[in-house]
Amino acid sequence: MAGSADAEPELDPAEKKRRDARAARDARDRRLVRRLKQGDERAFQELVHTYQDRIFGLVYRMIGNRQEAEDIAQEVFISVYRGIANYRGEGRFYTWLYRIASNTTKNRLKYLKGRNFHRADDIDESPAAHTKGKDGGPVVALQSVVHGPEATVQGNRLEQAIQREIANLEPEHRLLIVLRDIQGHTYAEILAITGLQQGTLKSRLHRARLALKVRLEPYLE
Repeated sequence: MAGSADAEPELDPAEKKRRDARAARDARDRRLVRRLKQGDERAFQELVHTYQDRIFGLVYRMIGNRQEAEDIAQEVFISVYRGIANYRGEGRFYTWLYRIASNTTKNRLKYLKGRNFHRADDIDESPAAHTKGKDGGPVVALQSVVHGPEATVQGNRLEQAIQREIANLEPEHRLLIVLRDIQGHTYAEILAITGLQQGTLKSRLHRARLALKVRLEPYLE
């Protein structure tokens, strides 16, 4: 069997399912983008319906304030609507959307800095930030990714502290924690969203997790 040595290794069922879901999502997005460029308003509503929960979750985790998060999420989709003609299809729509959301949120954080901004609500109180995306993306339990003795601590006390302290990290650290450890994006997806190099991403995510761990130490005593 001369050709068997060159055969690609068979994917495990879980990985195959993820790839199939990603391919289906990308095909759907391409159809919706094509319709939107042709002036189909319903295509835009479908895109909003598909991604609004995950975009709101990303923004809310980073900003820590419901009203601000709602305003920013709305701004993100307005930017998508206005800028769709400039989207040429290089890369995935999913990545382009998340890049807009990340940059819009970071710009708002810069604006709010120094303006005596305080979160009006406790981020852990809202189920919206925990909502699983309609595209089937995973939402990862934070206890499984924050290493050390806190990984075994059970109950709402640590979970609430984690959510609260995420909003106190540096914006770049917040973004990576949310993308990787909350919403479960792959490294490849995060590289495409952020434009970071792989080594930079891994080192920055490592520092973000360490910073979060330090902030959580008082809750673990």
